[in-house]
Amino acid sequence: MKMGFDNDKYLIMQSEHIKQRIKKFDNKLYLEFGGKLFDDFHAARVLPGFEPDSKLKMLMQLADYAEIVIVISATDIEKNKVRGDLGITYDMDVLRLRNEFTARGLFVSSVVITHYSGQTAANTFKTRLENLDIKAYFHYTIEGYPANVALIDSDEGYGKNDYIETTRPLVVITSPGSGSGKMAACLSQLYHDNKRGIKAGYAKFETFPIWNLPLKHPVNLAYEAATADLNDVNMIDPFHLEAYGETTVNYNRDIEIFPVLTAIFEGIYGENPYKSPTDMGVNMAGNCIIDDKICCQASRMEIIRRYYATLERFANDKAPESEVYKIELLMKQAQISTDERKVTVAAKEIANETGTPSAAIELDDGTIITSKTSKLLGAAAALLLNALKHLGGIDRQIHLLAADTIEPVQELKIKYLAGKNPRLHSDEVLVALSIASLTNTNAKIAIEQLPRLRDCQVHTTVMLSEVDKKIFKRLGIQFTSEPVKKRKKI
Repeated sequence: MKMGFDNDKYLIMQSEHIKQRIKKFDNKLYLEFGGKLFDDFHAARVLPGFEPDSKLKMLMQLADYAEIVIVISATDIEKNKVRGDLGITYDMDVLRLRNEFTARGLFVSSVVITHYSGQTAANTFKTRLENLDIKAYFHYTIEGYPANVALIDSDEGYGKNDYIETTRPLVVITSPGSGSGKMAACLSQLYHDNKRGIKAGYAKFETFPIWNLPLKHPVNLAYEAATADLNDVNMIDPFHLEAYGETTVNYNRDIEIFPVLTAIFEGIYGENPYKSPTDMGVNMAGNCIIDDKICCQASRMEIIRRYYATLERFANDKAPESEVYKIELLMKQAQISTDERKVTVAAKEIANETGTPSAAIELDDGTIITSKTSKLLGAAAALLLNALKHLGGIDRQIHLLAADTIEPVQELKIKYLAGKNPRLHSDEVLVALSIASLTNTNAKIAIEQLPRLRDCQVHTTVMLSEVDKKIFKRLGIQFTSEPVKKRKKI
C-alpha cells in the first residue's frame, strides 16, 4: 500500500496535545473519543498509513490514571444497528470493546445507555451488563435537545440522568460508532460534578472532519458519506471564524451543541474556556498527511464503497432513499463516478459477456482478476481461487480443487443439510483448499498467498451472501456489490 499518512508523527503530536489539554484541568477531565477508539478502519482506509489502533496506543500511555466509559444509544440497541466493518451489532461490540480494553490493561468502569425512553431492548441489555458485573447507567432523551438550553441545563434535563461514578482523573468516553451520545454524556457529567463541587473539564478527540483541510476535501467528504445515516454535515465553524478570523471545518452536531457547552461552562467557571467547537478538539491528523494525492484517491474510493453499501441497505429496506441521494450528492461534489473503481467496471464487463453473476479483484500491483459463477462455485469463491493462483504463480487452467472433491460437499449441502444452493461459498472453498494442501503442492502455495489479499479491492455484480461477506472481512478485502439480489425459486 502506498502511504499518504505518517502514523509515527501522528502518535507523537497527538499524545503531546492530549497531555497539554489534561494539564488545563486539575481534578477531572472528560475526554470524548470520536469515531472508533479501537479498530478505526475508516481512518485507515482514507488515510493510508494510519494504523487502526493508533488511538488505543496513545491511551495505553495514560493507562495508570485513565478509565473508560462506553456509551451506546438505546435506539441503536433497539434496531440492532450493525458495525459495517465487523458485521456485529453495537450491543455485542460494547462487550467486545470492554474485553479488548481490559486485555490491554485498561480499566473500563461502566457502560452508559443514552437516548433512553423505556425501550425494552435497552432494559434487557442493562440487565445483561449487570449480570456480567458491569456497571450500567441510563441517560434520558431530552425534549428540544440541543436547542432548549434552559431545560437541558436543569434538574429536568441533565439532572435527570444517572450520575456516572468515576474514580480516576481522566475519563475517556467512547462508543461503538457515531451518534451514540458521547458528548451529551460528557456534558451531563460536568453538570452533575458541578453540583458535587467538582470543577471538571471537557475535551474532544475527533479525527473527522479534519479541521485544517478544506470543507470539500475528499477526506472530509468521505466522513460525510460514512455518517450519511446520521445526516451529519460538514460546515465552516462560524464561532472559530468570528473569534479568530480563521476558516476551519467542523460538523453540524458539534456546532449545534456549542451554545449548550458554553452555557454549562459559564455555569461552572463563569466563562467558557473554548471560543469555538474547533477549540474543543485535539486533532493533529491533518498535520500528518505526507501525500495529499494518495489520501484524496483513497477517500474517493471510500465514498464509492459507502455508496454501494447504502444501495444494498436500501435494497434490503434498511436505509431510506434519502441516504442514497446524499451520497450521490457527495459523489458529485467530489467529481467521481463508480466507473473510477476499476473492479466495478471489470466485474460488470464479465457479467455482460457471460450473462452470469461475476466478480473482480484488484491486487496490490494493479492487476485485475475476474471470475464468474459456475455449476460448482459461486463468483466470490471462484474469485478467491483465481486470485490465489495468480499470486502463487500457478497456471489459471490448473484446478486447485478437483470436481470429485467439490461434488461430495455439494451433495452434503443439498441432500443432507436441506440446502438450496449447491455452489460452494468462499469459506467452504478455503476449507477444501486447506485439506487439499496436505497432498497438493499448488494448493499449499495458494493457501500461503491469503495474507496478500488484505486491502485488495473487490466488486461483485450481485449482493454477497453473509458467509462470503464475513470471509472477505476476515481477509481484509474491501468489497462492494451491485444492489441485485440472487434469484430465488418461488
